[in-house]
Amino acid sequence: MFEDKSVLITGGTGSFGKKYVETILARSNPRRVIVYSRDELKQFEMAQEFNDPCMRYFIGDVRDQDRMTQAMRGVDFVIHAAALKQVPAAEYNPTECIKTNIHGAENVIKAALENNVEKVIALSTDKAANPINLYGATKLASDKLFVAANNMAGGHPTRFAVVRYGNVVGSRGSVVPFFRKKIAEDVEFLPITDERMTRFWITLQDGVNFVLKNFERMHGGEIFVPKIPSVRIAELARAMAPDLPHKFVGIRPGEKLHEVMCPADDSHLTLEFDDHFVIQPTITFAAANNDFDTNGLGEKGKPVAQGFEYNSGANEEFLDTAGILEFNERAGA
Repeated sequence: MFEDKSVLITGGTGSFGKKYVETILARSNPRRVIVYSRDELKQFEMAQEFNDPCMRYFIGDVRDQDRMTQAMRGVDFVIHAAALKQVPAAEYNPTECIKTNIHGAENVIKAALENNVEKVIALSTDKAANPINLYGATKLASDKLFVAANNMAGGHPTRFAVVRYGNVVGSRGSVVPFFRKKIAEDVEFLPITDERMTRFWITLQDGVNFVLKNFERMHGGEIFVPKIPSVRIAELARAMAPDLPHKFVGIRPGEKLHEVMCPADDSHLTLEFDDHFVIQPTITFAAANNDFDTNGLGEKGKPVAQGFEYNSGANEEFLDTAGILEFNERAGA
């Protein structure tokens, strides 16, 4: 669906953006792929690797409405990946997090509507489900904005959806490169927040594939959640360094023991498909498709049981040591 189309990705120099660009260039012949971000050095470095004639590098901040609108002229599809994501940094710098994650989301929506973009997918996070930290709260607000934008569209053709998933193996700031760094430093132990801690586990490529597939599935207003395995962080440490002891250092400010992607409070809105869940909007759209049981690919979902929660600690699939090592190798982490 991206043949001869123009695609823009905000925060495009991040881990997701690079893998997304690599993937779409390998699978399609887009007319333009626009990387929109505010770091000129990262754009310069990325341009050395991705210099296809269709590539465009656009310096700008999602906080800048005018620049965002200018960047989206003639664009067909948008992936909104820009965000301030570090939980402790958000706790210490709340207004900065709000400006990027909430006001930036508003700017993306306004720019997309003004330019009659066809479809927009915003990347969310498990931390937006029952948030206990500011980062999660801002991403929940962002999710609500993108869902409600389908009502704001009015006569515009633009449709908006959200993709939510958890820990990306090997991405910047994640636990695998942190453990690898500690192991390389020949430390005496690996620091672990809590022995009970679990996380959902997804590769960067699988995350990109899921987003691309949901451009075809979406009607507008959905929150898409992939079915993925969980890991126990202590088991991850044992898999990566079998001979290193662990030191439990306590949970960081705003951190959870387990990730939640489909909260129990949303169970009456949640549909289960073969390989993913869909959280339906809480509101009804005046001029859009409100039937989410069958998606754009003809796949059919069914309601989950009342009180169902998709929780990394109660997941049906956990990776053992061998599974973790295979998964990490597949992720290149």
